[in-house]
Amino acid sequence: MGLHSRRRDSAPGPFPPLSPTISIPPPQILHPPPDPFPPSIFDSHSHAGGHSRRESLPGALFPPLSPPSATVHSRRDSYPGPFPNLPSPTSHESDSGLLPSTSSPSVNHYYHLDLGSHTNKRRVCLHDKESDLAWPFGELEGLDHDDIRETAYEIFFTACRSSPGFGGRNAITFYSKHDGNNGGGTSPAPALQASRVKRALGLKMLKGSLSQRMMWPTLPTDQSPRSRGAPRRAMTMAEVMRLQMGVSEQSDSRLRKTLVRTLVGQLGRQAETIILPLELLRHLKPSEFNDSHEYHLWQKRQLKFLEAGLLLHPSIPVEKTNTFATNLKDIIRSAEFKPLDTSKNSDTMRTFSNSVVSLSMRSPNDNPTNICHWANGYPVNVHLYISLLQSIFDLKDETSVLDEVDEQLELIKKTWSTLGINRPIHNVLFTWALFQQYVETGQVEPDLLCATHAMLNEVANDAKKERESFYVEILKGVLSSMQDWIDKRMLNYYEYFQGADIGQIENLLPVVLLASKVLGDVTNLDGKGQENGDKSMVDSSENRVDDYIRSSITNVFQTAMEVANAKSAESESKNEIGELMFQLAQETEYLAMRERQNYSPILKKWHTIAAAVAALTLNNCYGQVLKQFLSETTASIVSVVILVLQRSKSLEDVLVQMVVEDSADCEDGGKTVVREMVPFEVESTILILVRKWIDESLDKGRECLQKAKEFEAWNPKSKSEPYAKSVVELMNLSKKIVQEFFQIPIPITEDLVEELADGLQKIFREYIMSVAACGLKENYFPNLPPLTRCNRNSKFHKLWKIASPCSVSCEDPHIYGLYDANHPHSCTSRGTQRLYIRVNTLHYLLSHIPSLDKSLSLTQGIVPSNRRSSTNCTSYFETTNTAILAACQHVSEVASYRLMFLDSNSFFYDSLYVGDVVNSRIGNILTILKHNIKLMTAILTERAQPLAVKEVMKATFDAFLTVLLAGGTTRVFNESDHQNIQEDFNSLKQVFHSCGEELIEESVVEKEAEVVEGVIALMGMSTEKLMENLSTLSGETNGVGVGGNGQKLPMPPTTRKWNRTDPNTILRVLCYRNDRVANQFLKRTFQIAKRR
Repeated sequence: MGLHSRRRDSAPGPFPPLSPTISIPPPQILHPPPDPFPPSIFDSHSHAGGHSRRESLPGALFPPLSPPSATVHSRRDSYPGPFPNLPSPTSHESDSGLLPSTSSPSVNHYYHLDLGSHTNKRRVCLHDKESDLAWPFGELEGLDHDDIRETAYEIFFTACRSSPGFGGRNAITFYSKHDGNNGGGTSPAPALQASRVKRALGLKMLKGSLSQRMMWPTLPTDQSPRSRGAPRRAMTMAEVMRLQMGVSEQSDSRLRKTLVRTLVGQLGRQAETIILPLELLRHLKPSEFNDSHEYHLWQKRQLKFLEAGLLLHPSIPVEKTNTFATNLKDIIRSAEFKPLDTSKNSDTMRTFSNSVVSLSMRSPNDNPTNICHWANGYPVNVHLYISLLQSIFDLKDETSVLDEVDEQLELIKKTWSTLGINRPIHNVLFTWALFQQYVETGQVEPDLLCATHAMLNEVANDAKKERESFYVEILKGVLSSMQDWIDKRMLNYYEYFQGADIGQIENLLPVVLLASKVLGDVTNLDGKGQENGDKSMVDSSENRVDDYIRSSITNVFQTAMEVANAKSAESESKNEIGELMFQLAQETEYLAMRERQNYSPILKKWHTIAAAVAALTLNNCYGQVLKQFLSETTASIVSVVILVLQRSKSLEDVLVQMVVEDSADCEDGGKTVVREMVPFEVESTILILVRKWIDESLDKGRECLQKAKEFEAWNPKSKSEPYAKSVVELMNLSKKIVQEFFQIPIPITEDLVEELADGLQKIFREYIMSVAACGLKENYFPNLPPLTRCNRNSKFHKLWKIASPCSVSCEDPHIYGLYDANHPHSCTSRGTQRLYIRVNTLHYLLSHIPSLDKSLSLTQGIVPSNRRSSTNCTSYFETTNTAILAACQHVSEVASYRLMFLDSNSFFYDSLYVGDVVNSRIGNILTILKHNIKLMTAILTERAQPLAVKEVMKATFDAFLTVLLAGGTTRVFNESDHQNIQEDFNSLKQVFHSCGEELIEESVVEKEAEVVEGVIALMGMSTEKLMENLSTLSGETNGVGVGGNGQKLPMPPTTRKWNRTDPNTILRVLCYRNDRVANQFLKRTFQIAKRR
C-alpha cells in the first residue's frame, strides 16, 4: 500500500535537522461530510451566541423504562462531606504563554488524596477481566488501563483546547448562591439547568453538580496577589474532566506545555491533523519528569500507542514490506530497555518522525490528505473512547451520572474526528458504558439499566440505516456480550434473583429482548443468520422468555436432584431411596408454588402462560426422575414404589391444575401445554414394572443356562439321580420365578402369564439344544473300503490260511484294559455313558414341565385374555415338549452308534468273519452286547430305556450289514456260508427278544431285521442268479435293457441304504463272493480290480 502526501524530509537517508514542530499543511477547506443520521434525541439545538457548540446532546424526551417510584428509590448524595486536605504536588516551571492550568491549590486541597486512592482504584480498570461480562473489543497488548486513560485524556484535551476552560477566552463557571462577589454583596448564582441527557435516559438529577459541590475558595492574600478579593467559583469542565479521569496536575501541565510549543502560529489547527504522541515525544524532555524511570515509562506509553495505532491495529492496513513500518518497529523495540534519544540532532529521531508521519498520513484511496490516522484504528479508538465515556460517572457514587453529562458528552464529541467515531458508533459505545457500569457496580442501580434500554432504542434506529462493516462488528460484539451476560442470569434466575432482587428481572428483560431483536436483525441482514443457525437471535420475545423459564426451572430442579443424590449415596436400602423420591415430589410441588407466587407475575408481562410453562417443565423433569427410579426397582419393593407413584399422581394433579388456571385466557384453554406434559401413567408404569421384573427373572434363568453351557460335564448328580446337576438348578429356578410372579399384588393378566411362559420356553429350548449338541451318528461310521473282486489265490488269503486260526476274545487291553478273557464285561466308554446322562437330563426336563405348566394355567385370579383364548392352545410349553422328544431321539441314536461303531468296534467290525466264517462266529460278541445293554439300562431312567434299546438294535443291525457288505479285504464269503450267517443273525435277534416286551416289542425287532435277512438271502443265491438280478436291476435303474454277455453296466452308486433290491447291495455280495465266475463277471462288466 502506498503512502500519501509524502514530505521531502520523510525520505530515507541524510536530511537536515527537523524544525521544532513537524509542520503539516493545514487543509485547504475542510468541509465535514453530511451526517447521514438525523439528529438524535441526545442532540441539542446549536447555540445562537458567539461560541458555537456542535449539536449539544439532550433533546426530546421519551418515557423511561419502568422507572422506580420516588418512595422506593432515594438517591444518596454523591459527596457527603469535605475531602481531606493534602499538600499540593510540587509545581514545575511553566513556559510563558502556557494554557491556563486546570489545577489549583484548592483542587489539590480537596482532591489529591482521593486521586491517590479511590479515584485510581476506580479508573484503573477499563474493564474487569475477572468479570463475567465479556469485553467485546479485544485487548491492546502492552497497554494497561492507566495508559489508555491518560492517552484518552491527552487526545480529549487536545481536541477541546479552544473550548472555554481548556485555554479559550471564557471559561464556564458556576457560582454558589451562598458566596459573595467582589463588592461583598450577594448575587445568587444561576441555577443549573436540568440535564437533557439525564432526562431522556430517565436518570435523576443529583443534589448538586460536581462543579457546585467543589466550589473553589478564595486564596489567601499571601499566596497570590492576583487572586486577592476573588470570589469563590465552581470548577470549569476542564477541571472536572481532569479529576474524573484521574490525571495528575503534573501530567496536565506537561500536556499544556506541549500544545503551546506545538501550536505556535497554528492556533486554528485541527486536532485530527496533530500526531499527539510524536509532538509529546519531541517537546518533553527528561528534565520535566521526576526521574529518568518515570520519563522512560511515559515514553514507552507513547511509543506503545504509536505501535498499536500505526502497526498493530491501523485503520488502513500496512503492507509487510513497508520500510517506514519496519523502521518504526525497530526503533520501538530498541526503546524497550533504553529511552529513545529525542534530541533535535538525533538521526534515530529523524527516522522515527519520518516513519510516524508517513504511516499516519496515508489514505484509503491513495489521495493526499492532511488527516492523521494514528488513533482511529479498531480497537484502539474504542478503548480510548470508552475510557472517556467512563468519566461521566461520579467518583464517589459510581452508580450516578454527573449532572454535567451534557457538557461532558459535547466535549467528548470533539474527539470523534481523531478517533474515527460517528454518532451510531457513539450510541453503541455509550450503551455499553451504561450497561457495563450497571454490571460492575453490583447491579444495584436500576436507573442505569433503564438508561441502557433508552440508548438501545437509539441503537435500534441506527442499525436500520447503518451498514458499514466497522459499525456492524462493534454492534454485534456489544449486543452479544450484553445478551450473553443477561442470558446467563435469566436462564438460571432462581440462583441470581431471590428476595428483593427478583424485581430486577422486570428491568433486565426489556434490555435483552431488544438487544436480541437488534442483533438478530443485523445478523440476518449481514447474511449470516441462516449460516450460523442461531435461532435464538430471531426468536420472538415470548419464545425467549419461554426458554428462560424452562432453563431456570430445569436448573433449580437439578439442584434439588443433587441434594437427593447426595442423600441416596448414603442410603443402603431401596426403601430409603423410595423415601427420597417421596420427598423430591414434595420439593417439586413447593417449587411450583414458589414460581407461581414470585416469578410468574413478572414474566407474565412477556409470556401469557408463564406459570403453565413452569408447571410443564417441572412435570417433565420429575417425570424423567420417576422413570429412572422405576427402571432401577423390582417387585421386591412394590409397596414403596406404589407409595411413590401415589405421591407422584398427587403432584401431577397440582401441576395440571396450575396449567389449566394459567391458561384459562388462552384460545385453546391450555390444551397445547397440557399435550406437552408427559403423563406419569401410574397404571401403565406398574405394568412396565412387572414386565421389568419378568425380564430380570428371565435374566437369572439365562445366567443359569450360560453356566450350564460353560461348566456342565454331564456326570450324574448322584447314583440315585442319574441326570445333570444343571437341569435341577434350572427347573428349581423356574418354579421359584413362577411362584414369585403370582405373589405380585396386582391383577395378573393372561398376557403377562404368556410373556413369562414364552421367556421360560426360550430358555428351555436353548438348554435342550445344548444337551443335544453331541454330534451326529455319521461321525462314527467307518470309512467304506474300495470294492475289489475276490481272488482265491491272493497273497493275503494264503497268509491268512497259513496263520493258525484263533477265536476272537472280548479282551482288548490295548484300548480299555478293563476286561478279562474268561469273564467278558461291557465295553461301553465314558463318553457313551455321558450321552446316557444327557438322555436322562432331557427326560427329567420332560417330566417336570407339566407341573410348571399347571401352575401357570390353573392359578386363581388370572384375568382372561381374548388373544390367548382364540389360539386354542392347551399348554404353554407345547413346543418345548416336542423339542425334548426330538432331542431324546437324536441323543439316543448317537449314543447307540457310538457304542457299536466305536466302543465295540474291535469286537464287532474288526473281528466278525475276518478270514472265514467258520472260525470267527458271533458268539463272544453277543456276550459283550448283552453286557452293554445291561449297563445302559442300569444308567438310563425307566422312561428313557425303550427308545435307547431300539436305537442300539438299529445300530447293531447296521453294524452287522457293514461287516457283510463293506468288510474290506479280510473277509470272503462262500455260498455255503449262508447258513452260518443266518444262524448268527438269529442269535443276534434273540438278544433283543430277550430284553422283554417292556423294552422292545418282538414285532419291532422283526421289522428292523427284515433288511438284514434280505441281504443274507442274497448271500445264499447262486452267482449266476446274483449276476442276473444285478443286470436286471441296473438296467431298470438306468433305463436300459438287460445287458448281454460282455456288455458293460454302469457302477451302482453307494447309498448305504442296503436291501436285497438295491443294485449296489447285490454288487457288494458279488465282490465278497469267493467264486471264479463272479470274479470274471466283475472284471468284465465293471472293471473292478482284484485283491492283492
